[in-house]
Amino acid sequence: MKKEKKDESLKKRDKKYSGLQKRKAIAGYLFISPFIIGFLLFMLKPLFESLYMSFCEVSLGAGVVNKSWIGLKNYYDAFRTDPDYLVNLTDVLPQMVLYSIGIIVFSFFVSLLLNQDFKARGLVRAVFFLPVIMSSGVILGLEENNSLMAQIADTVETAVANINITDVLQEVLETAGVGTRAYRWVFEIIDNIYDIATASGIQIIIFISGLQSISSSMYEAADIEGCTKWESLWKITFPMVSSIFLVNWIYTVVDFSMRSDNDVMQKIDKVMVGELRYGPASAMAWCYFLIVTVFIGITSFFISKVVYYNDEK
Repeated sequence: MKKEKKDESLKKRDKKYSGLQKRKAIAGYLFISPFIIGFLLFMLKPLFESLYMSFCEVSLGAGVVNKSWIGLKNYYDAFRTDPDYLVNLTDVLPQMVLYSIGIIVFSFFVSLLLNQDFKARGLVRAVFFLPVIMSSGVILGLEENNSLMAQIADTVETAVANINITDVLQEVLETAGVGTRAYRWVFEIIDNIYDIATASGIQIIIFISGLQSISSSMYEAADIEGCTKWESLWKITFPMVSSIFLVNWIYTVVDFSMRSDNDVMQKIDKVMVGELRYGPASAMAWCYFLIVTVFIGITSFFISKVVYYNDEK
């Protein structure tokens, strides 16, 4: 009799849990429904149109776009005839990996600091999120076209040109025989820390939301058991926000691959807008899209293997 009551209570709890999960799923679909509707209405047709154009020779007439099927010629020309596209790809892909790792590490440790309780915490968070606002929309255009900002940047660069600490340290390590490729990657990240900080605003916010979802009772229990802060970081914090790492990784890779100062994106823009060769530009864009998609799929597969999901019923 007791066993039947226990089984019945377990069934009720499972049913309640599944109902909660369904409500969460419905809420999630409602949140992303504007994007899905907008994509189907405004992006789906241009997407297939560009795919078709990548297999065609496109010529512009009087209000008419003429397309003649040429098969894989545009793809062949992109990799075998064009002198820059393959070089740009081989340069951008390692940069994408390097910068994405740097952004993830930087945003995670900054989020750990910003999640602490201290005075003016809201102001400090706003300061770290400010680069996201400064690097978008009209403000970005004002910054790029502002002669005063350009003069200030030149002055700062000239002032610190002779006192670059990372260059001196790198030279010392290379002289000592320690300057491996890994060190050069680290120094490249350090030299571009401004770009990394500018691109880390969204990731910091996402990490903070994940950190705030961790129950304080876990840390209290760890303190009672004698765990150090370092042990709590790796045994509690890191596993509980591991799913956030996967989300931020995908976002960071996509964000970097779409940057306007990306060599590949500049090459595609030059071929399409500057030279009005829509077929080759479409082929280059689709190749780049597929390469980035495959890279995201492979890396996400391996990252998901170490992700911990707290789905206790």
